[in-house]
Amino acid sequence: MARKTTNTNTDAPARRITAARSVSKTAAPKMPPKTAAPKTAAASKIAPASKTASPSRKAPASKGAAARLAAEAVEASAPVRRRAVANAAAAEHGRTVAAWSAAEVVEAFTRFARRDPEPQGELDHSDAYTLLVAVVLSAQATDVGVNKATRGLFAAASTPSAMVALGEEEVARHIRTLGLYKGKAKNVVDLSRLLLERHGGQVPADRAALEALPGVGRKTANVVLNIAFGIPTIAVDTHLFRVANRTGLAPGATPLEVETGLEAKIPDRFKLHAHHWLILHGRYVCKARLPDCPACIISDLCRWSGKTTL
Repeated sequence: MARKTTNTNTDAPARRITAARSVSKTAAPKMPPKTAAPKTAAASKIAPASKTASPSRKAPASKGAAARLAAEAVEASAPVRRRAVANAAAAEHGRTVAAWSAAEVVEAFTRFARRDPEPQGELDHSDAYTLLVAVVLSAQATDVGVNKATRGLFAAASTPSAMVALGEEEVARHIRTLGLYKGKAKNVVDLSRLLLERHGGQVPADRAALEALPGVGRKTANVVLNIAFGIPTIAVDTHLFRVANRTGLAPGATPLEVETGLEAKIPDRFKLHAHHWLILHGRYVCKARLPDCPACIISDLCRWSGKTTL
């Protein structure tokens, strides 16, 4: 409004300036109480908002990581589901086929022995203890995945005492790429502690003593007894179970039934390597989803009705 005034009185601007200054001086003391309170209140309200805003900004990354982990879990579990379906079908089929003759059993294992006289397990280990740990970790996991995880784990701890000292949290960190890694980490540390308390830090060459350890079942005990101590046990894993049922070699509804069937049928001279031959055959030839029957060296003996062709 001042710029639109046409008053020519030269004293007017000075009076207005003086008036404005007096108003500002008198208003100033009243302003801080009025403005300070809102600022303080606003600050108290804004501060919590800034704290809660941070997680909301991080939420997409957190959700994205969770989604990625869930997708990886689904992808990793797909082969397990396929094997379970294939094994169920094989077990159903196994009950319907004619039993192998003793001559056929000998012929089959003669062929396996001729092709691979000294089959080896595929879990990396340096002694009975690291073998035991690796087999415990292999549940619901591939040997390749276990070997990647144990590379760092065994560099940090390769004895029972070192594993106990490493602790459950650090063991879990090394094996976090494996399924059920938290439970497995606990089992590894606990079995290491029991080996120190009960067996002087040594892995016992006894099935009952092995199965008394956390995370050790019959299959794990059989693997350790066979590989570490040269005892001719037969460890029935998912691959061997499928092969025994699909071929009709030793049908069974459970791993124990398959194991006892093979024990009764396989001649002693083949027993030390029998489970290796059958596991490797199931892993690379008699696969769950699509068996490679043209590459099978016992295809003519196999009772499977759904053989694949070239």
